Amino acid sequence: MAETFEEIQNLLQEKADYQARLNLLAYDGTPEVKETAGKKYLYVRKRVGSRLTSTYVDVYSEELYQMLLRNAREARELRKKIRQIDKQLAKMGYEENELPPRVIENLDFARANMKENIYNQAILEGVATSFPQTEEILENGKVYGMTATDVQKILNLKHAWEFILDKDVIQSESDYYILCHIAKLVNEGFFLNGGRIRGIPVTIGGCSYIPPVPIESVVKERIKEILASGQSDIDKAIALCMYSMKTQIFIDGNKRASVIYANHYLIAHGQGFLVIPEKEVPEFKKLLVAYYEGEDISVISRFLKEKCWKTF
Repeated sequence: MAETFEEIQNLLQEKADYQARLNLLAYDGTPEVKETAGKKYLYVRKRVGSRLTSTYVDVYSEELYQMLLRNAREARELRKKIRQIDKQLAKMGYEENELPPRVIENLDFARANMKENIYNQAILEGVATSFPQTEEILENGKVYGMTATDVQKILNLKHAWEFILDKDVIQSESDYYILCHIAKLVNEGFFLNGGRIRGIPVTIGGCSYIPPVPIESVVKERIKEILASGQSDIDKAIALCMYSMKTQIFIDGNKRASVIYANHYLIAHGQGFLVIPEKEVPEFKKLLVAYYEGEDISVISRFLKEKCWKTF
């Protein structure tokens, strides 16, 4: 039974990953070329329910046309994989549960604020971006005047947020495996095994604290202890976030993964979301270093609850 549950959870995570990738495609539909007054224009055609829609893209260019063809092929392949997973889940007896109204509202609340949340996370990571630039990347996948690395980090953040906001994933327990998958997504394109537990020493810039190499069984047990504790939901989310950051579980992307992981727990319990606003980043970094160097978690926890916890 335990093996079946783990397999179902893995399939749900895989399905959510494919769905997030589908959502990241700039255009979804079959490209078509229309000619007016001797000029050619590109549209994408898509069936929505029983209605066939046609959406204008831009003036025709061969490069854009080929990109739309690639998008259409990728979308078909992703949908095919999602259907295959749905069939596997049905064979295993999995049935979707209705989400509580509060959680559905929280998902909508998080989606409505996702661009700003991603922008704030990018600033926390030192990505040189403005909000309009971040918005352009999230909507069109590219922007001029930014490095490819920074663009990739922002797209990875979107991918990870899309993953946790999936209705199946939000019903999964906020366990070690969810955290690893989030880390894999934020490290995509930078590390081959970005979601695997760190096996080499690391240091933290501007801090005397040197995190020991983590042991998987210890990390799993500590996460279980936090989840089983009698703390409030927001205190559990903060404890999960701070433990993951301080332990430096992964080779990189620990702050990004930890914040999104804490939000998986908070949103699943209808308790809003946690994000460090741009104006609070300097104070947060100062408190984070103090926490790493031994200050009690209550200090940074109070700051996060007062300045970074958004409820509805």
